[in-house]
Amino acid sequence: MNTLAAIAATLRKVCSTFTGATGLVIVALVLACAVFAPWLATHNPNALDVMNRFSDPSLAHWLGTDHLGRDLFSRLVHGASVAMVSAMSAIALALGVGTALGILAGYLPPRSERFVLIVFDVISSFPSVVLALAVVAVFGPSLVIVVLIIAVTLVPHFGRVARSQVLTLRSAPFLEAERILGASWPRMVFHHVLPNILGPLVILASMDIPVVIAIEAGLSFLGLGVRPPLASWGTLIQDGYQYLSQSWVPVVVASSALAVATLGFTLFGEALRDAVDPRIGREHG
Repeated sequence: MNTLAAIAATLRKVCSTFTGATGLVIVALVLACAVFAPWLATHNPNALDVMNRFSDPSLAHWLGTDHLGRDLFSRLVHGASVAMVSAMSAIALALGVGTALGILAGYLPPRSERFVLIVFDVISSFPSVVLALAVVAVFGPSLVIVVLIIAVTLVPHFGRVARSQVLTLRSAPFLEAERILGASWPRMVFHHVLPNILGPLVILASMDIPVVIAIEAGLSFLGLGVRPPLASWGTLIQDGYQYLSQSWVPVVVASSALAVATLGFTLFGEALRDAVDPRIGREHG
């Protein structure tokens, strides 16, 4: 109950500002489209109707059709599912691995800690697109590879934050008391350290979601992400770009969805950061 009350209080703070409320509404709409895509889609997103290619928006096709006659609205909402599955999976994987490595680094001897930090530096030195090109050249494009690549590149992001939080808490009086009472290391980590460092990590994860959405769309646009006929905002932009001289609607529709989604998650992440710790917002401002 206390946890639910804390979440409700945080959401009230987020909604207390115009940007926070706007971000929350956009996030809710994107999540609703992603979760209920099979019911919101008015057509099969992969159904071909070449005779009605590039049709204008109508009651039958709310946003028109693409170069193969596929319903753009249906592909757009299914693209939201791909974007959110990619973002949530990559963030969850990076958060779990990065937090574990960060906590471990905070308790390791200096030499071992330096090794973990060197691994973080090596991973950070590879841009996502460059790493994707190398991996796709070996295994071929797929959504799973996109998620893994993004997760790997984000691990140092969470690892460094987790390590810095652990170094701050390691000598806290309540942990010293637990240690004197004979508490085991796993108990101290899972019952005291992790709950105290999870807040900043969750805020960081919320602010990384728009980054992941943009990376997935960019990789899919380059042909390194999801494979046709699976709908992705990146592939929708790529398909529309190839036939831009015949119709500008597919590019504008997919680009607008990507821009609004990333803007909404960015506004929500910043409002959540300010609601949890206003000092961080002032420092960045």
